[in-house]
Amino acid sequence: MRIATWNVNSLAARMERVSWWLERARPDVLLMQETKLTDADALVAAFREAGYELAHHGEGRWNGVAIASRGGIEAVVTNFGEPLRPAATPDVGDDEPLAEARMIAATCEGVRVVCVYAPNGRKVGSEFYEAKLAWYERLLAWLETSTDPDEPLVLGGDFNVAPADEDVWDPRLCRGGTHVSPREREAFFRLCEWGLVDVYRRHHPESGRFTWWDYRAGDFHKNFGMRIDHLLATRPVAERAVWAEIDREARKGKPTPSDHAPVVMDIDRPGHPLDAGWASAEERIAARRGKARS
Repeated sequence: MRIATWNVNSLAARMERVSWWLERARPDVLLMQETKLTDADALVAAFREAGYELAHHGEGRWNGVAIASRGGIEAVVTNFGEPLRPAATPDVGDDEPLAEARMIAATCEGVRVVCVYAPNGRKVGSEFYEAKLAWYERLLAWLETSTDPDEPLVLGGDFNVAPADEDVWDPRLCRGGTHVSPREREAFFRLCEWGLVDVYRRHHPESGRFTWWDYRAGDFHKNFGMRIDHLLATRPVAERAVWAEIDREARKGKPTPSDHAPVVMDIDRPGHPLDAGWASAEERIAARRGKARS
């Protein structure tokens, strides 16, 4: 079974890329974030044509999460099993995460999958930062009361947290900002303490492998990025994982790709062969960084 997560950065704008990637990687389950669609506008027919059932939880211009599965979708839960709260500030994002479409869960082929899009936080100490931490507390509380670490579960998505210095291109430049602050990292590690394993890191101890690069200043080509998209699994799944990768190739090409790359894991046996492009890129990345320093 192959499970993947990808912040698609607008599903309507990237559907051509998503369709290409479904054929390229052939995941059994794809968790998507930032679909930026209402449920009524979810691209159900396009996924059905590709052989996938789609469960979507969205509000429109911001946020939005979805699960696409080739093996059926059961027991769907959105927003931790509660209705979205009415937004007090509908023209502002990230300040009311429980009024925003950021979580959907379902059972696919016997595995409980949970797709999340964590708030950005914007600036350490701001109201957006505190809202982000409150959302993480709600996520942990839901896991504790509604799930079991001894059961097969995968929590995937855009966490907007780089767990360690190895997960950012330059820890010195990033220090003091969001995504790397001690409180955000502690919120992430509390999820792991509950009973989740960072599957990618278990298979890849090396640094310099990221899932997000800013569109500006050629950051992708210089590999100035962060690893903020994750697949966390309970041990009954993590111990069955035989492979994990970040598909760097999906961040390249035209039409304009998402600024995130998919993260992929295989359970029990390898899935469709996939060259993620890291080996061929390392020499080019080193050369570009050398030019940037000179």
